[in-house]
Amino acid sequence: MDYNEMGRTGVKVSNLCLGTMTFGTQTSEAEGHAQMDFALNNGINFVDTAEMYPVNPISAETIGRTEEILGKWNAKNPSKRGGYILATKHSGEGMQHVRNGAPISSKTIGSTIEGNLRRLQTDYIDLYQFHWPNRGSYMFRKNWAYEPTNLNAEAVRADLLDCLQALQVQVEKGNIRYFGLSNETAWGTSQWLHLSEGLGLPRVATIQNEYSLLCRLYDTDLAELSIAEDVGLIAFSPLAVGLLSGKYQNGAVPDGSRKSIGPDLGGRATERVWPAVDAYLAIAQKHGLDLVHMALSWSFTRPFLCSAIFGATKISQLEHILKASNVTLSQECLDDISQVHRAHPMPY
Repeated sequence: MDYNEMGRTGVKVSNLCLGTMTFGTQTSEAEGHAQMDFALNNGINFVDTAEMYPVNPISAETIGRTEEILGKWNAKNPSKRGGYILATKHSGEGMQHVRNGAPISSKTIGSTIEGNLRRLQTDYIDLYQFHWPNRGSYMFRKNWAYEPTNLNAEAVRADLLDCLQALQVQVEKGNIRYFGLSNETAWGTSQWLHLSEGLGLPRVATIQNEYSLLCRLYDTDLAELSIAEDVGLIAFSPLAVGLLSGKYQNGAVPDGSRKSIGPDLGGRATERVWPAVDAYLAIAQKHGLDLVHMALSWSFTRPFLCSAIFGATKISQLEHILKASNVTLSQECLDDISQVHRAHPMPY
């Protein structure tokens, strides 16, 4: 297992991060606890969750359940809490199941963090992330019709400052250690950085955005920002919600899979995606690799990557995924991947 520094924090996290968004729906509490044990015993020191989890499906009745499951594990293993980095999130505007979709602000941050801490049964959160920008974002397939024509930059900066000042209070209380973003843009991240550095407020350490062989929106402006400003990418869906396992090819829908719950895979199951996956499967076969391992190992080669978040509904999946840490891709394989990317640049 390799480890990367989390921004400028001095903290190093494993390049594989255990994602927990299925804990409480597809993944039972007992299975979730077993995954925590196995992951931490096999080199992973980074765990990610959110107040709105579990998802697939998401409902008002299950909000906070994943944090509660992790909290029970923390309570049973108090000596292990300091041995891993725990990340969670504050839901943002539009996430209607939490606070009726209220935006993140100084009015919500303090009470939300208290709720996170209570459910997680911990005294502190290592990385506290804002799940969605208040002004909106082009993530989750919204890039196809993205038009920020009503952007009021001064109002946005005032909103960011309000949030940063509230976060500083939480840092001083010891409730949170570091700050991260999710589903953000290059311009938005630059504004957070400018305000925090100018006023001595919490600095963005990471950005958690979608990134995989099939979703490479991060590769231009955000990649440049990551390198220049030491803000690492925490890549979610590095296996494209299972598409990059090949298990959905030729119309297959395994029982209990995400596709069995959401047939369009959040807008990812397009006509263009199947030939793209076939092309990556062909590369993996050519080089004697498992596609899951190839996809994850490729993400490790990206110079801006902090960690790649994966989800596993079963221990057997977790065991299989962890083998990616021992895989190194040849230059020929990387060149083949680049060629396929040019042929299938935005399959969804």
